[in-house]
Amino acid sequence: MKVLIFDSGALINLSMNGLLYVLQDLKKNFDGRFIITEQVRYETVDRPIGIQRFEFGAIQVKNLIDSGVIEMSSTLKIDNNELKKRTKNLMDKANHLMQVRGSWVHLVEEAEMSCLALSSILNDNKIDNIIAIDERTTRSICENPENLERMMSEKIHQNVHLIEEDYTEFLKFKFIRSSELLFVAYKKGIIKLSGANVLEALLYATKYHGSSISFEEINNLKKM
Repeated sequence: MKVLIFDSGALINLSMNGLLYVLQDLKKNFDGRFIITEQVRYETVDRPIGIQRFEFGAIQVKNLIDSGVIEMSSTLKIDNNELKKRTKNLMDKANHLMQVRGSWVHLVEEAEMSCLALSSILNDNKIDNIIAIDERTTRSICENPENLERMMSEKIHQNVHLIEEDYTEFLKFKFIRSSELLFVAYKKGIIKLSGANVLEALLYATKYHGSSISFEEINNLKKM
């Protein structure tokens, strides 16, 4: 079994670009299961469905859940108490990685940490999985925490200091962005658009709606 875990940001990015429809055909090509946690459902369905500005996107995600394209983590028979415990543990560690002027820097939210927690449980059970996440901070914690120190210092215009030295728990995750999901969809003919610049337009659309993809990475994907 393979599992693709969706964070809120990736689903919201696809929704804002009118591209949630690609997930149905992508799932057929993936030959696995698309899973979200309760925290991600709250951020993409339960909370925004009562807000006029975001209601349409929430309804689209809910329909994907109702139709079984996206499934809840409970369908994997995951112990919810264990998932909550690991989510809290990862939250605490991530939000105690850096300090500025003696105060801890709040880096992550519960939804994205719940995705990491679910991934860690699946890893323990030898279930192949990858997390669809657009958010730069979480990826940096897991892939290059030293670079995150520089990035955060530039972002808030203050010297941010990396305190934690043991990142072992954050080094076991695999990620994919909405940009790369749409690249796959385009190459497999799932995107129902024609034109010379469709791929470029797709990649830039995801970038400007929150995907942490660089201009260089976009150029590299266009050449593939």
